[in-house]
Order: sequence, then structure tokens, then C-alpha cells
Amino acid sequence: MAHPIDSVLAGRRVEDLTGGLRLTLRLSGALEVGIENDFRLTGAAEVEHFYPALGMRPTGGLPALLGARLTAAHVTPAGALVLAFDTRHTLTVAPDTAPGGPEHAWTVTGPTGPLFTALPGGYLTA
Repeated sequence: MAHPIDSVLAGRRVEDLTGGLRLTLRLSGALEVGIENDFRLTGAAEVEHFYPALGMRPTGGLPALLGARLTAAHVTPAGALVLAFDTRHTLTVAPDTAPGGPEHAWTVTGPTGPLFTALPGGYLTA
């Protein structure tokens, strides 16, 4: 059985990437994935770590995601978001378990508002 987040995100195309104090992936179908917590991007030959709280630009392997399709998405039991792309990249967002961390480690929103939100402590709302 597919995770509900997979049925919402799988097959969507990354239409835009923006940085700042969070990474925003704008997807086809007017969906958006916002990432405020630390994350890693794993490619065929390397692993890159990103820290949005320090301010960031989509550099390194991130631009390769522009135009890519999500092939799978799931949330681990601890609350980490894992996104797989047809470029053979995997983006993994750690859950927020530290005091003073971001309000939401990651969010998925649609045209009418939030669809999935990671809460402090690794909890998930849908």
C-alpha cells in the first residue's frame, strides 16, 4: 500500500526551485514542498548536505532537480521526508527533534492550503 504522501507527490514535475531560509520546490499541479530543516541530496556519485537556517541558494546537485519528476515519496517512522526523482537523486529531510529548530521541518501545500506538515518532534499532520 502506498503512503498517502506518495499518491499526492509521485509523478509531479519540479517546475521551480528557490532558496533563502528554506528550500522551496514548486511542483506541477500547483503543489509546493517547503523545506526548513537540514537535508541531504544523494546522487549517483555524491552526497551533499544543506542547512537552510544558514541561508541557501539552490547549488550543487539541486539544479539537476529542475524539470525532474518525483518517482516516490514517503515519510519514515521518525518523521523524515524522503523524495526520489527520475534523475536518480534522493532528497531526505531530517525530522526536527532539536529544541529551537524550525517550526516545521517540511511542509507540502496545495492550492487550498497545507496537505502534510512535519511538526516538532518528528510528528506528522495530514
